[in-house]
Amino acid sequence: MKILCMITDGTASQDREAWIDRVVAGLNAGANMVQIREKNLDARELLELTRLTVAFAGEAPVVVNSRVDVAIAAGAAGAHLPAHSIAASRWRSIAPGFLMGVSCHTLTELRQAELDGADYAIFGPVFAPLSKTSDLTPLGLDGLRAAARSVNIPVFAIGGITTANASACFEAGARGVAAISLFRETR
Repeated sequence: MKILCMITDGTASQDREAWIDRVVAGLNAGANMVQIREKNLDARELLELTRLTVAFAGEAPVVVNSRVDVAIAAGAAGAHLPAHSIAASRWRSIAPGFLMGVSCHTLTELRQAELDGADYAIFGPVFAPLSKTSDLTPLGLDGLRAAARSVNIPVFAIGGITTANASACFEAGARGVAAISLFRETR
């Protein structure tokens, strides 16, 4: 199954109703996973928003960026960790069966994420990001292909993913794509 992971855009603190409308629109457009990435919310607000998202996401797993505690308390499917964070395997004693993803920007980080027990990795940027500026050089489809071949866990492409290039990411070996802008296109 191809994963289409919608990453939220960090605007829930500005207009919660519009944020909810965007997430619902993304799910209706085909997103089958949601990564809540709302760095501006305090723990209580993030917990409320995650519980709400879990309730309306249906079968789509919801993961929370960086906040394993909030993900557990909200009944989310898992958490998504930054590279160089506490290893996914360390969280397993607290949250057995929890879906654990890791952001990776190099093959070394990707291999480490797999060794540390990640269930999947988001790898990139594959193309120049559309939703933010980045100091990271895009790795391209060849970089994505090398990444997908270097580990046994699913690799999701991130960075500049559009309807025009998503299929090329799958052809390069990605099991999923993760994006903010891709789901803005579908509105």
